[in-house]
Amino acid sequence: ENDMEAVQWYRKAAERRHAEAQYRLGKACYDGKGVLKDHDKALEWFRKSAEQGNANGQNGLGVMYVLGEGVKQDFVEAVKWSRKAAGQGHAKAQFNLGNRYAKGEGVPEDDKEALQWYRKAAEQGLAKSQYGLGYMYANGKGVLKDDVTAYAWVNIAAANGHVNAEANHVLAKRMTPDQIAKAESLVKEMIEKNPKLIQKK
Repeated sequence: ENDMEAVQWYRKAAERRHAEAQYRLGKACYDGKGVLKDHDKALEWFRKSAEQGNANGQNGLGVMYVLGEGVKQDFVEAVKWSRKAAGQGHAKAQFNLGNRYAKGEGVPEDDKEALQWYRKAAEQGLAKSQYGLGYMYANGKGVLKDDVTAYAWVNIAAANGHVNAEANHVLAKRMTPDQIAKAESLVKEMIEKNPKLIQKK
């Protein structure tokens, strides 16, 4: 493993307009892996990648607008780029778009819309989105309150290593043993229907 060597090759391909290489070079600049950390450079490469339609680049650019790193914080612009990536099935962008709708950042607050985007990412095995979906069901946001389904999603998130989910005993405390048993069999049923819910380690 040699991050500096990787960056050299990413740069060669990125300069020849290879969209995924542009994203990876941007990520290296963002993380400071194999190159000095530089949010301005990360933004520049993410943008080049995003403008060529690369979903990773679009998501990276959206995240930078959310955090205001290398650019002025702009939720409308963040939503624009997250939506492009989410439309290509990018799970993290779908989760980020769900967050914007849940918080009313760059779009009107809309729990039903948030729920839809969380679900798309959750079904691809993204733990933080599975936890988000569990939270929505537990609190009746955008959907009828349903502790059994909430518990199922939170447990799937925990199986994927989501730390908050592992520590979440609040739901279980307010559920009957019968509800917990139902939730546990729902988990099995959901995973059988869609094995992608659990990420391979």
